[in-house]
Amino acid sequence: MSVNVGILGGTGAVGQRFIQLLDGHPDFELVAITASDESAGKSYREAAKWRVDSPIPNWVGDIEVRATEPEAVPDDVDLLFSSLPSGVAEVVEPQFTEAGYVVSSNSSNSRMADDVPLVIPEVNGEHLDLLEVQQDERGWDGALVKNPNCSTITMVPTLAALDRFGLETVHVSTLQAVSGAGYDGVTSMEIIDNVIPHIGGEESKMETESRKLLGSFDGSEIEQHDVDVSASCNRVPTLDGHLENVWAETAEDIDTDDARDAFADAPTLDLPSAPDPLIEVFENPDRPQPRLDRTLGGGMQIAVGGLQETSGGLQYNCLAHNTIRGAAGASLLNGELLVREGWV
Repeated sequence: MSVNVGILGGTGAVGQRFIQLLDGHPDFELVAITASDESAGKSYREAAKWRVDSPIPNWVGDIEVRATEPEAVPDDVDLLFSSLPSGVAEVVEPQFTEAGYVVSSNSSNSRMADDVPLVIPEVNGEHLDLLEVQQDERGWDGALVKNPNCSTITMVPTLAALDRFGLETVHVSTLQAVSGAGYDGVTSMEIIDNVIPHIGGEESKMETESRKLLGSFDGSEIEQHDVDVSASCNRVPTLDGHLENVWAETAEDIDTDDARDAFADAPTLDLPSAPDPLIEVFENPDRPQPRLDRTLGGGMQIAVGGLQETSGGLQYNCLAHNTIRGAAGASLLNGELLVREGWV
């Protein structure tokens, strides 16, 4: 039986990725799309300035966009995906969960809240159990789950694989695509022939979210991992795909063969959007590259290369598609896990 789903904030860049990924999904049927009051009442084709690299599905183009409020969403919607701006989501998402909806959200608000699971299914799917605490404390009939920031989600699956050697310190420098800033985020005059060595708030997201994701759930709260993460985040003139240079220091000695084995052992899941393998390791020192490798596994795979031993551990590069694995695809995978675990 298919699960009826909706999208909160479905006309923006991430909302469009949701629609692309939901087209033909084996378990989910898209029945509702919300957006701003300006777009409500229009057909999706009229409301959205479509910029994704495939046509609007014909069956979606005629859907009437709804207002972003619980009263406007049909009662038979089982699961909502949220790509709302964080300021809007902070107000609106609790309204939907109070009304009994389960929300899988890409929005950045509440990611670090004590009772909100921040989840990468292959890394810490057991953190969904925190939803019992959330519902008890907030009195919600619904539930709210978050996926991490696009740059965090590129790196953390690789760190989880290496944690068997005792992660102690991680340094990361990112080369982040312009699509991560949204269509209006970076002008052509700013980014062409240029690199912008600062992305507001990005470093702190990587540093804090990583520890929560790698932490453990003790039945009542998340005990964060004690790894020390420091990040430098940079905007570069690529369209899609975040490339990151990582230096990981471990308590135990590690060589490149150990790392390859650890990456190969990274778990995958029997879910429609889960890639297999989770991590693809390149032997060529000049890979991964955004243009060549961002769509591996339908854009859901993590690509790794450039493995080198250092005095304290390992140096490597990792890459993921920032609006698929790092945004819409991440929320979609969380939604699939919510269904499998009985929360939907």
